[in-house]
Amino acid sequence: MKVIGINGSPRKNGNTAAMIGSILDDLSNNGIDGEIFQLGGNLVRGCSGCNWCKDNQVGRCVFSDDCINECIEKMASADAVIIGSPTYFSTLTTETKALIDRGGRICRSQGLLRRKVGAAVTPVRRAGSMNVFQSINNFFLIQEMIVPGSSYWNMSLAAAPGDYEKDEEGVKTMKTLAENISWLMGKLN
Repeated sequence: MKVIGINGSPRKNGNTAAMIGSILDDLSNNGIDGEIFQLGGNLVRGCSGCNWCKDNQVGRCVFSDDCINECIEKMASADAVIIGSPTYFSTLTTETKALIDRGGRICRSQGLLRRKVGAAVTPVRRAGSMNVFQSINNFFLIQEMIVPGSSYWNMSLAAAPGDYEKDEEGVKTMKTLAENISWLMGKLN
């Protein structure tokens, strides 16, 4: 079983990566392989609405000059997908939104993520994380994915790099989320 963790933060080693990494570490302890894909910080384009992906049904976007197609391939080949985005003005990073818009159309039209496990995570300085959490979960739900819960919403009060590790409740929430992902993946496989 394999999990792909997509880091939508431009900070490669920031709180979003730490949250995803802690989940992947816990999953590894249960024999589940995982990797982090660095989406944030890459120059990506949004969806143009051209319908090329729908008309051609090849599991990729017509635009191949950024990392979105590679990210879609990794999601399609994984058993579970974790998408993390920091909270920027109560919303997703641009890169995460581009993945949802372009990947959403491609994956949905071909059922590439159907019945896979999906989990959203978001660090936030103070407030606004629920919109990020809901946006990612809405992507999972429209893909017919299965979204496990945790002991709290999958967020952490973390602004500066390293803050996630100091947020005891956030760390506990990610640990419980990893346990639930592992259990659910076991049931599905």
